Amino acid sequence: MPSEVVNNCELHVVMFPFLAFGHISPFVQLSNKLFSHGVRVTFLSAASNIPKIRSTLNLNPAITVIPLQFPNGIANTAELPPHLAGNLIHALDLTQDQVKSLLLELKPHYVFFDFAQNWIPKLASEVGIKSVHFSVYSAISDASITVPSRFDDVEGRNINFEDLKKPPPAMQVLLWSASFLHSLFTALLLLPLLFASSAPLFCCYGFGETFLNEDQIKELATGLELIGLPFILVLNFPSNLSAKAELERALTKGFLERVKNRGVVHTGWFQQQLALKHSSLGCYVCHGGFSSVIEALINECQLVLLPFKGDQFFNSKLIANDLKAGVEVNRGDEGGFFHKEDIIDAIKTIMMEDNKEQGKQTRESHMQWSMFLSNQEIQNKFITDMVAQLKSMA
Repeated sequence: MPSEVVNNCELHVVMFPFLAFGHISPFVQLSNKLFSHGVRVTFLSAASNIPKIRSTLNLNPAITVIPLQFPNGIANTAELPPHLAGNLIHALDLTQDQVKSLLLELKPHYVFFDFAQNWIPKLASEVGIKSVHFSVYSAISDASITVPSRFDDVEGRNINFEDLKKPPPAMQVLLWSASFLHSLFTALLLLPLLFASSAPLFCCYGFGETFLNEDQIKELATGLELIGLPFILVLNFPSNLSAKAELERALTKGFLERVKNRGVVHTGWFQQQLALKHSSLGCYVCHGGFSSVIEALINECQLVLLPFKGDQFFNSKLIANDLKAGVEVNRGDEGGFFHKEDIIDAIKTIMMEDNKEQGKQTRESHMQWSMFLSNQEIQNKFITDMVAQLKSMA
């Protein structure tokens, strides 16, 4: 459709994320932003995910949510044990006929797809619809995959760690073309920060496929108990396990009784965005998934990172070591295991040692990024420019 025609009618996009809520959430947030700029949005996901998706979408009939049928009732990563999470990609592959029929019926201008649906561009092209890959990962995580393309001949060659440490060509940021980066990285923004020593902690694991085992839960929970601060601990488990039984097995004897006046342990669905926005929250302990990291950075709560898999390690190193906007929990050199003392040290650095250099620098850097990410003028410009570009290419 020519751009002048699109400008005179409603731009329509279809959102089709992967089935982990760490992927669904960014697609939901982008949907809300696009809708606020006059874009019609249709959202595709498994039927059992629809209530949770609706609860976070803007309550407007212009955002339509359509359920897809999946084999054996598979709906999201929380419903599978970790070793079977890859089955979701196969399940997505089996929806191709459904998706093609919907695209033919809906006739959107674009379909936004996630990493797992690599068949979308070809399928969409066959029915005359453009596709957009929306990566919910940080650029540093994507770079670990794309960097090997810099080699002239990679066939049959194993890329090692030393290769990945070499910067690829043409990756330097042009500061004059990105003034907001220039202002952030060439000057420090020193602002006073009042931080209540009794501010509660919020710790959340078990959404998506980042489940903790018994030993990990024991060390994490004991660390939260011994730090002496009020806390909310959200733990979830694969659907084939009993959450109550797993908690009883993992938590030390008498734990719930000892912390009953200052600690809450919860299992089940939890809208962490609402918790992170609460003005009294002091610190968020999380796995370092990119969506969780961004949600923490835009709010005032401090960030402690305890990664377990995949891009979580890249994100944690980026935030803690490069941007210095959070603190990563130390792990042992052998096996990478952490102990309650490591949890305590990380939380103390950010919550109690405000007069020491690391804690002070981390809070100042966190404040800088929070101000940038919550700047509505800047964020609205990103979306406005994006919508204009989508219209020009439709």
